[in-house]
Amino acid sequence: MSLAARLAADETVFTAWSSLPEMLTVEALAQTAFDAVTLDMQHGGHSDDSVLRCLLPVAAAGKPGLVRVPVGRFDMASRALDFGAEGVIAPMINSAADAAAFAAAMKFPPLGERSWGPAFGASRRGVSDMAQVLAGDNARTLALAMIETRRAYAALDEIVAVEGIDGVFVGPSDFSIAWSDGREVNASLEAMMEALADIAARTRAAGKRAGIYLVDVSLAGRLAAMGYRLFAVGGEGRLMAAGAATLIEQARGSFR
Repeated sequence: MSLAARLAADETVFTAWSSLPEMLTVEALAQTAFDAVTLDMQHGGHSDDSVLRCLLPVAAAGKPGLVRVPVGRFDMASRALDFGAEGVIAPMINSAADAAAFAAAMKFPPLGERSWGPAFGASRRGVSDMAQVLAGDNARTLALAMIETRRAYAALDEIVAVEGIDGVFVGPSDFSIAWSDGREVNASLEAMMEALADIAARTRAAGKRAGIYLVDVSLAGRLAAMGYRLFAVGGEGRLMAAGAATLIEQARGSFR
């Protein structure tokens, strides 16, 4: 089942967040318990080349791959889909015009302006019928607009109303900076929780999907109750540190 179909069925999906542009690292990550893998080009080390190569082991593991593109790189949104990504997260979508430009790069005509060239992605998911790709990709691929600023929050209804935008993805750290007027970065900021709930509620009311980055994983249940269904956790350094701490604690515990 595609990521879009799982979210449409109101499933909760956890995606790993990859910052290291190494194919073997991503291959190992794709073999873990995560439901999906997201490659980060904005703040992570991924590039056009690593996205092309690193989506392959994700597809081989039978999991959906997503890509967060850099700010304004809507050309890369189309390329990520051509390489086999099922979803693209676009940062700093602050207006309906931003959302429309993003959606245009993500969807084939007549809905958008995505150029034709999906050979890598089609072959990676075992599809040889290009007519099937053309007929199904607009519904199968996800255009997720990041909501990170007060301006984006103010324009939320207009953003989610854009045809071709499939949902939003909240960056809580940036949102906390905006919400506190630059006084702090705190992804668990209590003062913004009502706004986060409002974002999810209005997004779902528009028939779209809501996702968020989990800095504090203990907030997952609370955020799910708000309506968020796509949760990102990572990156590799954090996962390795947490795994190492758990294993060392267990090993030391055996001495007692």
